[in-house]
Amino acid sequence: MIKELCHDEAILSQRCEVATVEDESVAQDLIDTIKSLDDAGCLAANQIGVTKKVCVYLDDAGEPHVLYNPRLVFGLGASKMEESCLTHEEVTKSTRYIKCKVAFDQIVDGKMKECRRDYAGFEAQMIQHMIDHCLGKLV
Repeated sequence: MIKELCHDEAILSQRCEVATVEDESVAQDLIDTIKSLDDAGCLAANQIGVTKKVCVYLDDAGEPHVLYNPRLVFGLGASKMEESCLTHEEVTKSTRYIKCKVAFDQIVDGKMKECRRDYAGFEAQMIQHMIDHCLGKLV
């Protein structure tokens, strides 16, 4: 279901709770919502008012990828970047890694399974932005 974006800093600044398999509907709401938006690349659950560690991003082909409980394992090539956010009006500067390794969960056969993946470039920047959302960091 398409949800309205949340701009409430009290919600956006809360550290999100660990996601479970019961949060699969939250992931579907994120997918439906991001596909309804123009020029959106990523979206975290607290941006639709749900304080769970669930995120979705669109790849270059526009396909959605869901990350449950994402966490940064390590990063390479830190640099200052300008970022915009769907739920924050101003463009801000953030330190982001050009390459990073992220651990996250996926739902496989009804159970959470931990995965690790390397990201680079804009995908790496989006993932780090969503991890910040999960940690309650306002960009």
